[in-house]
Amino acid sequence: MPPDAHRFAPEILRAYDVRGVVGESLDEADARALGRAFATLLRETAHTPAVCVGRDGRLTSPALEAALVEGLRAAGADVTTVGLGPTPMLYFAARTLGADGGVMVTGSHNPPTHNGFKFTTRAGAFYGEDIQRLGRIAESGAFAPVAAPGAADARDVADAYIDVLAAAWRSERELRVAWDAGNGAAGPVMARLAERLPGFHVLLCETVDGTFPEHHPDPTAPENLDLLAGTVRGIGCDLGVAFDGDGDRLGAVDGRGRFVAGDRLLCLLCEPVLEERPGATVIADVKASRVLFDHIAQHGGKPLMWRSGHSPIKRKMADTGAPLAGEMSGHIFFADRYFGYDDGLYAAVRLLDTVARSGKSAAELLDRLPATVVTPEIRFDCAEARKFAVVAEVADRLRRRGAQVSEVDGVRVTGSDGWWLLRASNTQAALVARCEASDESGLRRLKATLAAQLAESGVAAPDSLA
Repeated sequence: MPPDAHRFAPEILRAYDVRGVVGESLDEADARALGRAFATLLRETAHTPAVCVGRDGRLTSPALEAALVEGLRAAGADVTTVGLGPTPMLYFAARTLGADGGVMVTGSHNPPTHNGFKFTTRAGAFYGEDIQRLGRIAESGAFAPVAAPGAADARDVADAYIDVLAAAWRSERELRVAWDAGNGAAGPVMARLAERLPGFHVLLCETVDGTFPEHHPDPTAPENLDLLAGTVRGIGCDLGVAFDGDGDRLGAVDGRGRFVAGDRLLCLLCEPVLEERPGATVIADVKASRVLFDHIAQHGGKPLMWRSGHSPIKRKMADTGAPLAGEMSGHIFFADRYFGYDDGLYAAVRLLDTVARSGKSAAELLDRLPATVVTPEIRFDCAEARKFAVVAEVADRLRRRGAQVSEVDGVRVTGSDGWWLLRASNTQAALVARCEASDESGLRRLKATLAAQLAESGVAAPDSLA
C-alpha cells in the first residue's frame, strides 16, 4: 500500500453512513482518514472547501470528532465545529452557513459501543457509491496535497436552529405534551424548544448520557416508549414524542399511550400540507401501509412509493419537488417551510401544531384511519451474496403468475387479503419481510404465502411466519 494509504474494515462502509464498533472495526485512525478522503472529494468542486462538523453524546464521539477534524484540515478543508447536538442541527449549520459539506459523528440509534459518521454536501444526500469512493481514496492514498492545513473555528448555531423549530408552531391552542430524548443528543435542544412552545410540557431523559441508562434510543420500537406512554397516561397528556440517539427520527404515542407507527404519523402530517398544496407529491417508503397511500390520494395528493433509506428519500424529494416524505423508521422530511432533510424535532413541532389546529385529540385523529393487522418487521439470516438473488427469484415467479407486484425496493405483493413485502436489507446480511391485512385471518394467509415463496427459493422461513 502507498505510504499514506488507509484501509477501512469493509463492513463499516455502509449504504447510508459509515458505522462500526469502536475499538473493533472503527477507531481514530479511521476517522482521520475519512476526514482526509471527504475533504479530497470536496476539493474536486471547491478549492478550499468549508465543512461543518457536529457530534452526538456518545462517550467516544469527542475523540472521533477531533481525529476527523484533523483529517479534514490535513486535506485543505476549513472546518467549523458546531458542538454537541442532533444530526439535523448539523444539517442546519451546513445549509445556513453555506458550507460545501458536513459530517456528523454519531452512532444514531445503535448500542453505546457503536459510532460512525453521516455526511452531507451542498449537492444533497451523500450515500452509496459516494461512501465507497471515500474507501477507494483512502486505500489508494490519493489524498489532496496541501501547503498548509485548513482553518478551524467553532460556531454556536443552537439559538438560530431553535428559532426555526419554534416558528413551525402556528396554532393558538395549547397542548399537554411529554418529550423523551432517550438521553440522546437531542436532549438540550429539546428542552429549550419545549420552553418556547405554548402549553404544558414534561421532559424525560433530556440529559445527554452516552450509556443510555433509561432505555435504548430507538423510538420506533414500542418497548422503548414504555416510559413515555406511562407518563402520557399518568398525567393526561395529549400526546408524547420521542427521538433517537441523534434526533433525526421521530416516534410518538397518542393520548392513550398507544404507539403511533411512522406511516400513521405521516397520515396526520400530510393533511395540512395538502390543504395548502393541493395535488402535491407525498413520498413514503415501500414499507409504509396501503392506508397511507390511500389517505394521501383521498386528501388530494399524489402518493409516491419509494426505496427505504433516508438518503434515497431525500434524493427523490429533490428530484420530484415533493414537500413531504416519510419512512416507517421515523425519518420524516419536510421541504414545506423547511429544508427537505429528516429532522425529528421539526417533525414533532409540525405534529403538535397539526393536532392543536385540528381541535381534536391525537387519538381522535388516528381513530379515523382504517384499522390494520401488521407483523413487526421480520429479519432472518441470509448469505450476503444470496439475499438479492432470493428477492429476484420471488419477483420473477410472481410476475409470471400474474401477481400484482411492485419492485421499487424488493418485492411488494398486493392481493385481496392485503400486502406483503420481501426485501434485502441494505445494512445487514439479511432478508426483511412485513405483512399487513385488515384482519387476523388475512394476515395468516399472507404469512403462509410468503413462507411458501421463500421455501421455493430454498430459504427456511422463520418461526414468526408460521
